[in-house]
Amino acid sequence: MTSGDSQIMDEAAMRRALTRIAHEIIERNRGVENVGLVGVRTRGVHIAKRLQAKIRDIEQVECPVGELDITFYRDDISTNPHPQVAGTDIQFDINGKDIILCDDVLFTGRSIRAAMDAVIDYGRPKTIQFACLIDRGHRELPIRADFVGKSVPTSLKEKVSVHVNEEDGNDAVEIKRG
Repeated sequence: MTSGDSQIMDEAAMRRALTRIAHEIIERNRGVENVGLVGVRTRGVHIAKRLQAKIRDIEQVECPVGELDITFYRDDISTNPHPQVAGTDIQFDINGKDIILCDDVLFTGRSIRAAMDAVIDYGRPKTIQFACLIDRGHRELPIRADFVGKSVPTSLKEKVSVHVNEEDGNDAVEIKRG
């Protein structure tokens, strides 16, 4: 972290937020027998897997988890001549399921709009719900999260960085001032 940056969540805070979100998912869906978790690459996948583990600990039910690449669904794809494609891996039938899209940060809403389009190309879920670790505001589309770890008002000059141990070697959320 550089001066002017601040950590807004540490490992323990992230764990508590994800535990709360897992309980909220269970409550909202009256159990999880029909729930499938789909993480938006990259950090959303790790959030989905952590939610899967927490739900398993609480309910003793294993929710299926999928990984979603939204690269070709983004409305800014034309501005990136060489997109990095990781691929989608959803190995369960989403038809009729309550799909929980998982991502790290909700900002303008454009990424989650792309994620909804991508999921619908795989079938017709009963519902699509959205869980994010951080909601930083500044929506450009009429999208909101159903489950939020922490709402953090930010300026457009700031950047929210979510670090997950699986990718970055530590768990933390930082605001970087620009």
